[in-house]
Amino acid sequence: MNENEIGEFIGALLILFGSIFSVISVFGLIRLPDVYTRSHAATKSSTLSVLLTLIGVFLYFLFNDHFVSVRVLLGIVFVFLTAPVAGHLIIRAAYRSKVELADISVEDELYEVIHGDPDTDTDSEKNPEDDRSSS
Repeated sequence: MNENEIGEFIGALLILFGSIFSVISVFGLIRLPDVYTRSHAATKSSTLSVLLTLIGVFLYFLFNDHFVSVRVLLGIVFVFLTAPVAGHLIIRAAYRSKVELADISVEDELYEVIHGDPDTDTDSEKNPEDDRSSS
């Protein structure tokens, strides 16, 4: 085997792994209980599957045709930058629309950040140094 055949084999292997991860993301979409976990599964695994597929295509063209495809490189960068941001914005919109968490969810950590801790009242707790500076 020469280096062209090895490069084509690695490219085909990456394309195969990309398609396997794509199938795994479908199982995550079907099996997980709520929009938050489904979006997490779809964003993470589909981003990885698309990146593996595009890297495999890039390597295949590089070794088979000796052609560096700028379009494929731009596609890799575009997917790598936009897919996680889009997933984050979808989950953020769902949270702000008050979509319920699944029953098996343990804690809503974002509630305390947005609404404040309901156990403490920041207005009633005064800093003792504020009293000294005002008198």
